[in-house]
Amino acid sequence: MRGFQFSKFVPEKQVAGGFDDLFKLFMQLLNVTAGDAASSLSWMTEMDKLHSFTNNDYGIGDFIEDLKEKGYIAPDEKGDFKVTAKSEQTIRKSALEEIFGQLRKSGKGDHTSNLSGLGDENNAIRRAYSFGDSADQIDMTSSIQNAQINHGINDFMMTENDLEVHEKDYKTTTATVLMIDISHSMILYGEDRITPARKVAMALSELIKTKFPKDSLDIVVFGNDAWPITLKELPYLEVGPYHTNTCAGLELAADILRRRKTPNKQIFMITDGKPTCLKENGRYYKNSIGLDRKVVAKTLNMAAHCKRLKIPITTFMIAKDPYLQHFVREFTKINDGRAFYSSLEGLGEYIFEDFITNRKKTVR
Repeated sequence: MRGFQFSKFVPEKQVAGGFDDLFKLFMQLLNVTAGDAASSLSWMTEMDKLHSFTNNDYGIGDFIEDLKEKGYIAPDEKGDFKVTAKSEQTIRKSALEEIFGQLRKSGKGDHTSNLSGLGDENNAIRRAYSFGDSADQIDMTSSIQNAQINHGINDFMMTENDLEVHEKDYKTTTATVLMIDISHSMILYGEDRITPARKVAMALSELIKTKFPKDSLDIVVFGNDAWPITLKELPYLEVGPYHTNTCAGLELAADILRRRKTPNKQIFMITDGKPTCLKENGRYYKNSIGLDRKVVAKTLNMAAHCKRLKIPITTFMIAKDPYLQHFVREFTKINDGRAFYSSLEGLGEYIFEDFITNRKKTVR
């Protein structure tokens, strides 16, 4: 009787430790440490002791020298290392590739548009051909590849089912404000919520800057107060000892969008969903126990105000408490917006999919 004989699998030891491998790890650590180069390099040294990912020919010291020579780090006033503008841009690009790359491979497709196939400019999205699509929309490379897979090379033929077409975007601009909750609750209970939020903000800013340069993206952070931050500040964003003044964040976001000339405006808000603070006559009103009636009322009023300004709010809720989800549902209903109860892992994919989908819409 024939059969199989199994033996213990011994994996081949991978030779690692080159600049490219270490650089990927360094970029990830910079995101986790909020752009702290010295701390990231210290972590790499400790991890190398445990996992030996360098070798006798190339060590952490060599890697640091290469980082300096390539312009990714430079000494600061204290003699420690700091990241340069080149590193800041690389972090944003890395975040974009990580999040948008996953999105293009995913099969979510939860958001559809009734304007599919129409528009002026090709984008990165492909779909099956349908009646009414013009010939210039056909992606010949993908279509020929489909035909070879479906019918074989020896008896080559192409049918309508093999055709793929480019989706198109309207030549319209969109003004987006990304609101990020930086209250202390974003790192409570052993869950780091600010790191994925920061990563998504960097990736979204890089996408808009490179793919949709006519669009605008403003970033607003909110704790006890709300204030805008620049693209340069993004990699260093951290939480503070703050409560959550969602009302102030919405007020600032609406004020920014009111000054934008495009009719297409939107707010993306990343939060754990619990407003706990207001500012009245220069004084803070705070209550972190449950949902304070006064704070909730003012926050819902701002949601209604944004609706009157035709600014939809998409809330990305990264907490699972039922009473907080109930509040977000009420908030969303008043604004006529959308809400996603997202895990930290899927946050980027949800935001990117919603952003790309919204760009297909046009105001008539």
